[in-house]
Amino acid sequence: MANKRLEMMEENRGKLIAAARKAFAEKGFAGASMDELTADVGLTRGALYHNFGDKRGLLAAVVNQIDSEMAARAQEIGAAAGEGWPALLAEGAAYIEMALDPEVQRIVLLDGPAVLGDPSLWPSQNSCLQVTRRAVEGLIAEGVMKPVDAEAAARLLSGAALNAALWVAASDNAKDVLPKAVEAFQVMATGLLAKPQ
Repeated sequence: MANKRLEMMEENRGKLIAAARKAFAEKGFAGASMDELTADVGLTRGALYHNFGDKRGLLAAVVNQIDSEMAARAQEIGAAAGEGWPALLAEGAAYIEMALDPEVQRIVLLDGPAVLGDPSLWPSQNSCLQVTRRAVEGLIAEGVMKPVDAEAAARLLSGAALNAALWVAASDNAKDVLPKAVEAFQVMATGLLAKPQ
């Protein structure tokens, strides 16, 4: 009985996140109606409040889901670029390029910071930071990167990619800004190399 209740709660949670993701992408956080959203999936506002506390909590869950998907996609792109330094550079560039995706742009890069505050404090961003830190530690140990503090380097690399993505998302002409942002990110990151490549 308890397992069935947990399954039902997870199912409702999933429905609400999926509906909110669609509504936030189409209408933005401010324009999305919680009454319409819950009605679309056959649930009540009570289910929303029970699972997420409020509309802001629901946005946090949606941002976490999308941001986690972005990190996984960036890691796949990095892995395709090779290992070590090329992978790290490709992951950062991929994250910036995702700012062109309308869903990512609106939910994660525009509404997310406006409603949830500093992205560097989001749980999903901290998970990405830890992955980057481990990669940096390995590159420092291999002598590929200068022997700087691994956490500081990881925070600067992650912050640069995030801020570049925020810039692309907020710009009036994202497609023109993107190559500039990626190039500057790569040039800046290359300064951490022990020997220029």
